[in-house]
Parts: sequence; C-alpha cells; structure tokens
Amino acid sequence: ADIPVIPDLEEVQEEDLAMQVAAPPSVQVNRVLTYHDLDKDLMKYAAFQTLDGEVDLKLLTKVLAPEHELREDDVSWNWDHVFTEVSSELVTEWDLGQSERED
Repeated sequence: ADIPVIPDLEEVQEEDLAMQVAAPPSVQVNRVLTYHDLDKDLMKYAAFQTLDGEVDLKLLTKVLAPEHELREDDVSWNWDHVFTEVSSELVTEWDLGQSERED
C-alpha cells in the first residue's frame, strides 16, 4: 500500500482540463516619476546638491532647462532627403574653401 502507483493514461485523459483557468500572475507596478516630480526631488534633497561631497551643484540645478524647453516633436527622417541636404552643405563648404584658396 505504500508503493506509489503511476496512473494509467486513460485515467488522466478522463480529467477535463478545458474548464480550468490558470490564475493570472501578480505583477508589482512601480509608478514612473514625471519630470515635475524629479525636479521637485532634485531641489528637496541635499544629496543631489553636491557631487562626491565636494562639488557644489546648486548653481547647475538653478540653470537647468525646464522640461517644456527640451521637448521636441518626433520628426520622421527620409534618408534620401537627409543625404541630399548633407551632401549639398558639404559641396557648398568645399566650394567656399576652393574660392578662398584661389583669392
């Protein structure tokens, strides 16, 4: 009676697993800080106002650009257009260099 028995395949197939649903995984969601929150934290904590305890970062934190000045619209690039633009600028610089050497 103490010997474990391996069930027959027919017995296992009789169990209806179609109606059983696995429990969803639990995921801990960490809130992502906004730029505004980061700015407030930067000014709030003295640890961010010095680097290695020696370099004073207060002046730097006062002149950091605000978020709305740093935001840029997404612009799609067309390879042919960018290549033509850069090539044109290089040729113009080369022509100016040639005309200066001739003078």
